[in-house]
Amino acid sequence: MGDDRANAEQGTAGNDCIGPGSTKLPSHVFDLHERTTLFGEAIIAFAKSLPVTVVTRDMITQLVNSGTSVGANYAEANEGVSKKDFRNKIGIRKKEASETKYWLRMMASAVPDLKDTAMPLWQEAKELNLIFAKIFRSCDSKSG
Repeated sequence: MGDDRANAEQGTAGNDCIGPGSTKLPSHVFDLHERTTLFGEAIIAFAKSLPVTVVTRDMITQLVNSGTSVGANYAEANEGVSKKDFRNKIGIRKKEASETKYWLRMMASAVPDLKDTAMPLWQEAKELNLIFAKIFRSCDSKSG
């Protein structure tokens, strides 16, 4: 499990960081806990910029729930009591990152003026999904 956690701490983002409260993400964050935390903060900042309408109201809630859950549950995965628990929580993280991609796409459709702002967040959700998928598969191959 230690190797999985070490692997989980590596990753790269592809955007410049302005800081907390920004929808921009850091260029090179290799600490996955920090990366998922910054992602959650960027999702919150993006959600605050969205107009609340009949169409967007529930989508904003879903986006914030899934986007902030990625980091919260990654932290929880690291506190897992067993390899099986760790693997299960990483699988949930993968699903949350995938769901966040979905809601970002729907939000870009609902508010086309914010598509350019949503795109880097979608890319980060995609990268996090790929990282968690790799960790998840690594857990499978080691549990054999």
